[in-house]
Amino acid sequence: MVVQVDAGWHGALPLRVRVEGGTEEQELRALAYPGLIGPVEVGARVLLNVSALVRGLGTGGYALVVARTDTLPPDPPAGPGHLVKARYTPLQTMVLGVDEQESAHHEVLRDADDLAGMPVVVADLHSAVPAVVAGLRHAAHQAGRAPLRVAYVLTDGGALPAWFSRTVSTLRETGWLDTCVSTGQAFGGDLEAVSVHSGLLAARWVAGADVAVVAQGPGNLGTGTRWGFSGVAAGEALNAAAVLGGRPVASLRVSGADERDRHLGISHHSLTAYGRVALAPAQVVVPVLTGELAALGAQVRAQAASLGAPTGRHQLVEVATDEPLLDALGQVPVRLSTMGRSLDQDPGSFLAAAAAGLHAGRLVLGD
Repeated sequence: MVVQVDAGWHGALPLRVRVEGGTEEQELRALAYPGLIGPVEVGARVLLNVSALVRGLGTGGYALVVARTDTLPPDPPAGPGHLVKARYTPLQTMVLGVDEQESAHHEVLRDADDLAGMPVVVADLHSAVPAVVAGLRHAAHQAGRAPLRVAYVLTDGGALPAWFSRTVSTLRETGWLDTCVSTGQAFGGDLEAVSVHSGLLAARWVAGADVAVVAQGPGNLGTGTRWGFSGVAAGEALNAAAVLGGRPVASLRVSGADERDRHLGISHHSLTAYGRVALAPAQVVVPVLTGELAALGAQVRAQAASLGAPTGRHQLVEVATDEPLLDALGQVPVRLSTMGRSLDQDPGSFLAAAAAGLHAGRLVLGD
């Protein structure tokens, strides 16, 4: 039974739920999506999914509300749209796709085939998104220009509901992001698209973005194997950006604090996705880390060499990560956290992402 309803964010409602039955009662934090299950108030009885919570996996410490068991949700309003996302699950949802025939933007996107050189920054982890945007804003600040229009293109490798991400909600509310486009099986963005390709085209020609940032939602999946991780899709996103005439920019997943050797320096996720999956040339941003991070910087530079000529297909672009860029990260309106580590605990991770944003911003601004 719901005993407390907390202040939520766009599309999501945090709850305290008393679990009854069994040997003893307990209270859990839970998260409901009113857009799927209807309104929830104190006293409501709900069905919870705790499978990931009990294993300590990426749900932010929440049980997820499947449905109310004491009442039926209201029927969704009749309207256009026939894109079914989270398909063939009990919580599949029907949305209006920006690219489908019933959309007001169908004519714009029907034959759209080119991003007109729009930079597309691709990152493995969702935690990189605010850092990339910080770098984009820093580029505009350095040039004495207004902030660029930024679209976040959400892929379906992590959380499917865009609503789960408090980061996206806050970045939208504060104007750091201009739009969120949910693609594939992901849903809940300002715009819904069938594929990453149509999502990128919508970002450019419907949302009017100067730059797109592509990353999965929260909940990165990995198995400790060469190919078994959801970030493989980062390589495919670079391919999509290239085939559509964009300028693909790869943000490296970097860490100086991860306890797993395979993620120290440049993560094997980036080396595999960009080195093996991305078949089109991209600009791979290599952060120049100095001072206390000099050793990490040397490691990153050495590892990145395999991605560039003559052995690799990409162009390596070194970008300085000086004190002003670190200050720009300190201005982000959300808490920076990657794999449970803060900016102070793993600065190299966020500086690498911010450097990619800084470079993409300079591509737009002509610096």
